[in-house]
Amino acid sequence: MNLLLDRVARHKAGEEVGIYSVCSAHPLVIESTFRHAQMHDAPFVLIEATSNQVNQDGGYTGMKPADFRDYVSQIAERVDYPAERVVLGGDHLGPNAWTALTADEAMERADVLIDQYVRAGFAKIHLDCSMSCADDPIPLPEQTIAERAARLCGVAEAAHADAGTQAPVYVIGTEVPVPGGATEDLEPLQVTSPEAARGTIAMHKELFPAEAWDRVIALVVQPGVEFDHHQVLDYRPEAAQELSRTLNDVPGMVFEAHSTDYQTKEALTALVRDHFAILKVGPGVTFALREALWALDAMERDMLGERASDFRQRVLEVMNDKPGNWRKYYHSSGAELQLDLQYSLSDRIRYYWPDPQISDAQEEMFANLRASPPPLPLVSQYLPHAYVALRKGTITNDPAELAMAQVMATLDIYLQASDAGENGDA
Repeated sequence: MNLLLDRVARHKAGEEVGIYSVCSAHPLVIESTFRHAQMHDAPFVLIEATSNQVNQDGGYTGMKPADFRDYVSQIAERVDYPAERVVLGGDHLGPNAWTALTADEAMERADVLIDQYVRAGFAKIHLDCSMSCADDPIPLPEQTIAERAARLCGVAEAAHADAGTQAPVYVIGTEVPVPGGATEDLEPLQVTSPEAARGTIAMHKELFPAEAWDRVIALVVQPGVEFDHHQVLDYRPEAAQELSRTLNDVPGMVFEAHSTDYQTKEALTALVRDHFAILKVGPGVTFALREALWALDAMERDMLGERASDFRQRVLEVMNDKPGNWRKYYHSSGAELQLDLQYSLSDRIRYYWPDPQISDAQEEMFANLRASPPPLPLVSQYLPHAYVALRKGTITNDPAELAMAQVMATLDIYLQASDAGENGDA
């Protein structure tokens, strides 16, 4: 049974159930996701990697698709999460990582990217060719976007047939939000029009291999949600009702909602109800992790004083010394820049966690906190979600478990929104 196709079929049959997708490569976030799913008996876990994180050149994680598959599998095995309930997805797969090249060059690399993802067993493939390459017009014509997506679909179909992997399901769409949140101040968003959504579907259906079209499960649209460095645009159901009804007569397809990070539980539940049934979260979970790591740093300093690891300051020193991963996103300076580096909702700090200097500093902080465990009052002061879990006995006061409790509190609302139709809006 294909877990994703089954879930979409249930939604199309009238159940208010959805799918939440965790888009992160951080080991604590992935472990949190598995532990959270175990705790709540979730039917499966969907973990997605983006084309910038994981590609044939290694991406910013240093991992190729098969490496990421093995990495996730090892974490699942360590926490005893069933392998058959782990679903891998590829997000924004296309020429995104190579837009500085000509379209021909970028698409050749995208072909390799898709081939490697499918051969590695990724079961959900988001085909995103919405970006302009070096010799393309801006914006890119929708026909060109659809033609390139169809080309990549053909590559995926050939790869799974040759490798014997499960036939992938596909996500399409031309109105794709920027990965990782808006880069400038938010302005009022235009919800995708029903006419545009229907046109996108018709265009792709005409171009896609017939045997693959029945496995297109979602269309990416703009339902009116977004976030930038400091603000969140919340879902307004009344603005999206016409769009919501667009897929009523399209079998097997729901909407996929990107940039749902920081939405409220009520907003997420309404999105699923209105057929934006696939919810993506990325920066939202790594933001929660950063909150936890900063809280652990504060606890360590309160207890150890000058003997503390000085973790937070060491992270900021690396970010200031190596601005390549945030420079194009943050345009502030001085104290305002230092605040953005730490607290921006777009959470560009997530690119820095694998840095050896930072991972060494984190291990030193964790070792200090294991040698001198924080008392309950400090946990309550800095990590109230972890305090509740600690008092219930569902976690210990190990620093990794305290951090994961913060991430799981974010995952709670995605699970509740996705399961509202079968378990009630808990």
